[in-house]
Amino acid sequence: MDPIQEYLKLETRRQFFGKCASGLGGMALASLLPNAVVNALESQAKPRFGGLPELPHFAPKAKRAIYLFMSGAPSQLDLYDYKPNMGKWFDTDLPESVRMGQRLTTMTSGQDSFPIAPSIFEFKKYDNGGDGAWISELLPHTGSVAEDLAIIKTVHTDAINHDPAITFFCTGDESPGKPSLGAWLSYGLGSENRNLPSFIVMNATWSGPKGAQALYNRLWGSGFLPSEHQGVLLRSQGDPVLFLSNPEGVNEKTRKQMLDTLVELNQELYEEVGDPETHARISQYEMAFRMQTSVPELTDLSQEPEHVLEMYGPEVKTPGTFANCCILARRMMERDVRLVQVFHRGWDQHGELPKNIRNQARDIDQPSAALVKDLKQRGMLDETLVAWGGEFGRTVYCQGKLSPDNYGRDHHPKCFTRWMAGGGIKGGIVHGETDEFSYNIVKDPVSARDINATILHLLGIDHKRLTFKFQGLDHRLTGVQEEARIVSELLA
Repeated sequence: MDPIQEYLKLETRRQFFGKCASGLGGMALASLLPNAVVNALESQAKPRFGGLPELPHFAPKAKRAIYLFMSGAPSQLDLYDYKPNMGKWFDTDLPESVRMGQRLTTMTSGQDSFPIAPSIFEFKKYDNGGDGAWISELLPHTGSVAEDLAIIKTVHTDAINHDPAITFFCTGDESPGKPSLGAWLSYGLGSENRNLPSFIVMNATWSGPKGAQALYNRLWGSGFLPSEHQGVLLRSQGDPVLFLSNPEGVNEKTRKQMLDTLVELNQELYEEVGDPETHARISQYEMAFRMQTSVPELTDLSQEPEHVLEMYGPEVKTPGTFANCCILARRMMERDVRLVQVFHRGWDQHGELPKNIRNQARDIDQPSAALVKDLKQRGMLDETLVAWGGEFGRTVYCQGKLSPDNYGRDHHPKCFTRWMAGGGIKGGIVHGETDEFSYNIVKDPVSARDINATILHLLGIDHKRLTFKFQGLDHRLTGVQEEARIVSELLA
């Protein structure tokens, strides 16, 4: 297929006639119903902008989602995967019967031994309405919402280095260039707010050592999908979005005239060459103009009640902090943004883990719990999915020098912990079991692809049916070769 044909496939005849049919069908149905019924339906249903006519495939449990991504890989051993018997193994070599020759990074492959480093942190068992959840002393606020969480202790992935591992979770593939989760949701489900992007990203500041793993905009990019579906990065300094303010000497009326002229020129270009990316540019110009009003209102916390701000912690009013990002995420959910993704870096703790993880946990503990509580108090948690976690876990053995109160951990993709809440998730459960060393999974494994398939399912999407043809393949978020499953045990 030549490039022109490939572009033209972006808006298929089936999609075009589907949109027309749904519109005509709606008008026909409305003409047959009593006015009272029509008005009731109109008052309950929100308009949708964009999206595929056949989506959602079934009634969704969640209408929107917040993805709290802990970049750098938080240590499951020090946060969620309690191993009380590790103390007796201190500084002894990890048995080969446990390691079984599993892949190592270049940072520890040259070590002569693999000394076990038990966590120095105390754990508390929280009543979660089930068997109880063991959570580290570092996360007391998270423990307070244990009844709302599905804690998954047996997540695993293939990638052992940060960039491919983060790329895998965010786009479904270790290689760059694929659409992100948010881009797939924007493409498939569209938006219910024409004044804000359907997919917004924030990079929070962090308290750990600087020099954390870089995050690239391809992690929230649109890949081969139309570019209008890429995530919009909300900045903490200057304009929240680049070029949001009018240039000096240009008023709102002049700016609108400039954008209208650009739209006319782009429309002529589209009629000439038929490039769907031209349509994307038109919609982005129009969105940019509407965001001049909607974004400042979104980021203004002056009307938030003081007791709500206090719930998120002392840093909530400081732009760019994780607390500030979390309350903004809640405000975006109120405004029907489809997906908000918050990245928090600094979790790559190869050395001095006890000191650094304290700071990291302090950053995210209270705001994460406040976000769940806030959504629940507002009656929004049932329709809002919240997901928390990193790209892989950390090893039970120490990287480098070990002392009783100081250690570092290497990358470990074979088992790590994530949690989900709200939006169709069964709260108060702990799913899966790892071995005594938190090194191997012994019960109920959950792959990175399974996580993405489950997220799509909760939003009303069959992951096998949300596809996009590119370079001769029907691509999907969960891959075209390896199988993914919906983790039904997590569903309410």
